[in-house]
Amino acid sequence: MNYRRLVPNSISSASLIFGILSIFKTIQGDFFYAPVFIVIAVIFDSLDGRAARALGVGGGDFGKEMDSLCDMCSFGVAPAIMIYQFGLQDLGLVGQVIAALFAVGGCLRLARFNCNTGVVHGYFQGMPIPAGACFLAAYVLSGYSFNAYLTAIMTLVIAVIMYSNVKFPDFKGKGNPMYRIPVIIALVIGAAMLFNRPGAWPFVAMFTYTIAGIINHIYRAATGKNN
Repeated sequence: MNYRRLVPNSISSASLIFGILSIFKTIQGDFFYAPVFIVIAVIFDSLDGRAARALGVGGGDFGKEMDSLCDMCSFGVAPAIMIYQFGLQDLGLVGQVIAALFAVGGCLRLARFNCNTGVVHGYFQGMPIPAGACFLAAYVLSGYSFNAYLTAIMTLVIAVIMYSNVKFPDFKGKGNPMYRIPVIIALVIGAAMLFNRPGAWPFVAMFTYTIAGIINHIYRAATGKNN
């Protein structure tokens, strides 16, 4: 038995545990720790691959499958339950379906990512599911309180973007470029939101990241830029 593999798998397990803890906190109506535990799960998720590569045990099918299954719970199911309980209950069954569609979008994103790991390089094809989960978690923590219809639209938009062809930067300096005009527009919008509610900076950061990717995608399509 290769005990070195226990390290990254244990980190993935920790991510799953915090996702489940988030669900429990949502059930208890604790909308501080529910989103906080999702963010902690994201932190652990960012470490398992690094640990595997550092220990020379990366690239295995087992680790990849385990990571995806943990992601589905922590970043698909947990945020879906949280956003329904927090802001979609007034819509009843419709709100439940919309929350479920968030999890479906994340599931499709994970499946496509696993299929395209050898094809897509230098950018994220669609918003990564941890980013989608962070978006909803940051919203719940932000102090903003949108009505159920606006929350539903926001949730659906994130669900669609996760399985879209919108290219988000991977911050490694390669791949899909972010053009100046879309970035400036996104930063102006983000600055206005931050001025209005400085304490909501995590949500503003996620919103700015999201809108920058969308505007950049539209800009590329409108100008005919291919790279």
